[in-house]
Amino acid sequence: MNTAQPKLLDWQDGQPVSTLYDDVYFSRDSGIAETRHVFLCSNRLQERWMSLARDRFTIAETGFGTGLNFLCAWQLWRETAPAHARLHFVSTEKFPLAHDDLQRALAMWPELAEFSRMLTARYHRIVPGWQQLVFDGGRVTLTLLIGDARATLPQLKAGVDAWFLDGFSPAKNPELWQPEIFHEIARLASPGCTFATFTSAGLVRRGLQAAGFAVEKTQGYGSKREMLRGEFSTSPDLGTPTKKHAVIIGGGIAGASSAHALAVRGWQVTLIERHAALAQEASGNPQGVLYPRLSGHDIPLSRIALGGFLHTLRLAEMLLEKGRDWDNCGLLQQAFNAREARRCAEVAARALPEYLVCAVTAAEAGELTGLEMPHGGLWFPDGAWLHPPALCDALANHPAIRKKFSCEPLALEKKCDGWQVCDHNGIVAVAPVVIICTANDSLRFAPHLPLEPVRGQITQIPATETSRRLKAVVCTEGYISPAREGSHCVGASFSPDDADLALRPQDHARNLAMLRALSPALHDGLGGKELDPSRLNGRVSLRCASPDYLPMAGPLLDATLLAERYEIGSRKSPSDLPWLEGLHVNIAHGSKGMLTAPLCAEFIAAMLENEPLPMDATLARALDPNRFLLRERGLRRLVGARVGTQP
Repeated sequence: MNTAQPKLLDWQDGQPVSTLYDDVYFSRDSGIAETRHVFLCSNRLQERWMSLARDRFTIAETGFGTGLNFLCAWQLWRETAPAHARLHFVSTEKFPLAHDDLQRALAMWPELAEFSRMLTARYHRIVPGWQQLVFDGGRVTLTLLIGDARATLPQLKAGVDAWFLDGFSPAKNPELWQPEIFHEIARLASPGCTFATFTSAGLVRRGLQAAGFAVEKTQGYGSKREMLRGEFSTSPDLGTPTKKHAVIIGGGIAGASSAHALAVRGWQVTLIERHAALAQEASGNPQGVLYPRLSGHDIPLSRIALGGFLHTLRLAEMLLEKGRDWDNCGLLQQAFNAREARRCAEVAARALPEYLVCAVTAAEAGELTGLEMPHGGLWFPDGAWLHPPALCDALANHPAIRKKFSCEPLALEKKCDGWQVCDHNGIVAVAPVVIICTANDSLRFAPHLPLEPVRGQITQIPATETSRRLKAVVCTEGYISPAREGSHCVGASFSPDDADLALRPQDHARNLAMLRALSPALHDGLGGKELDPSRLNGRVSLRCASPDYLPMAGPLLDATLLAERYEIGSRKSPSDLPWLEGLHVNIAHGSKGMLTAPLCAEFIAAMLENEPLPMDATLARALDPNRFLLRERGLRRLVGARVGTQP
């Protein structure tokens, strides 16, 4: 599959110039001085940040380009903003630069070298959709919206405090300066939002005025005589402080990542786990595999798989020791039957970047994995295995997280001071926010949720001289990972609506049959017919699935009050929905918890903090835990009522 990126820039007299728009990325006089004059000073960022009353600030930008504006803003933020505050920088980009081009462009600014190194170290796997990169221990977050701004901005949920309007010249790139773009800029603007842009073109001035901005011309930079700046015509919203304390129930990957997402935002978190340690149930397997199961079409299942894959990879890079606790060794997804071959061909036809996924033949698959393979399929160069308990421990290892083990909450009760979490001895914790991360046991607190237990059994097989040649993960309907601590993990069985936790020799036999079909050479190298299912080690756990196989993430409705207030098919306003204020879930991740739970945790934390969401609004609506309840009552239009515009 040839997905080579077209040439996006030329270098003229040492300056980067867009080949698509025949325009400079920044001023030939001094790009860094232009950024500081046009965007930092004209948005009054230094004075606003030095007196910042809130603990967050959001900048949005049209046109990421070389990232120069982001780096300058980051530098100023570090110098002037309160130490506890967090900066969110959201930027659209239709044609992201290749890593080497970005690195070369930023090398022009040695005064930004520290920031450039950190950006280029994270600037990998930049694929279409939402990409979120975190810096300075969570104090600065960059969200890249890769795609046409006319498609991405309507899907953005954010409250923007300052806009950097920095597309190429309106004469060269008119599509980024259209009324529909100005409408989105206004829709996303918080009260008191400012904007600045290098251009003074009349169509830009009139478009912003029509969208509700007060606009003025002011002195431009360098050879540009004038530029525009202005403010959204409503008074500033200084925000209201809230008590940042949350209780997380459940110590698997969903609970640990939910606790982490809030702790890095300055919350005090109590993490309650009924066992004596974290990751004792489905998150306790010795190895899990990490890759996005993609579709030939842009559907929510495929989108959350890709977003979650990239997010968890970045967490692993930051938190885990490579080789011991994880390894992005690559993963082969075999086209093992006609149906899978069609799906793999459809994915390959999407022309995604080869550093994400590419089609391979059986011969190529054998070279990549180290052992003969009967089928080709899709190769994920960054596909990985990881040790789930290590990731859970790393996520929960934060001074703001207090862990409470051997405690089993049985009930929740809303009081004036927050949610009371009770076990059989009484109240164990109180907080204004509770996130339920207890998989199938969540029915104890929200019995209306349509959850299904799915039994899964893995098989552990001691490594041999032959099997140690396996250097990548291989999967079909199951998987085998390279050896870790002397054994391979093979599995997992899939038994819906089965809650039996006893090891079954017949499930070991099924896993071995899957392994034989996956790679006869590997199966034989591990012992083949000599492997006795009754003598093999393994582990059983219960996954938690939803009817549509998507996770459930976000705030819960009161099902009883909903039935009382809304008749079937009611047209009443979403404002009447009876929310269980402060009560959220992060559940129903099926067999993909390592992939989707951390991204869902970021989503919930962003909602609680009123930050830009780490995913598009359509995907966020698809995760609404109330979606089945609302559809049953003919209220489909109210699904996702808290994540932006309705479908």
